[in-house]
Amino acid sequence: MTDLEAEVARARVAPGGWAEFLRSMTMSAGVYVLPAGAVDRQRPHSEDEVYYVVRGRGRIQHGSVDSEATPGTVLFVPAHVPHRFHAIEEELVLLVVFAPPERIAP
Repeated sequence: MTDLEAEVARARVAPGGWAEFLRSMTMSAGVYVLPAGAVDRQRPHSEDEVYYVVRGRGRIQHGSVDSEATPGTVLFVPAHVPHRFHAIEEELVLLVVFAPPERIAP
């Protein structure tokens, strides 16, 4: 069991705003926090991703589609598809699930 608010607090102070809290053979999950006005510098991943917007307000560009990112939004991003959050009006708190587990850079 994970305390989401504890993970949010950990992500706020972590490099890149990311805090992983689950890793198994088939998936990994974490919290990604982007403050208002932030620039999302992530690059396409080699894993499929599901984002769930816990709170905040902004937009996400994924492939050729630009969508709102508001509480309750669920978004699937296939592996290797360019994507980034932008126009962040209120701190975005995102629950992120990778399958297979996100590769960790050496």
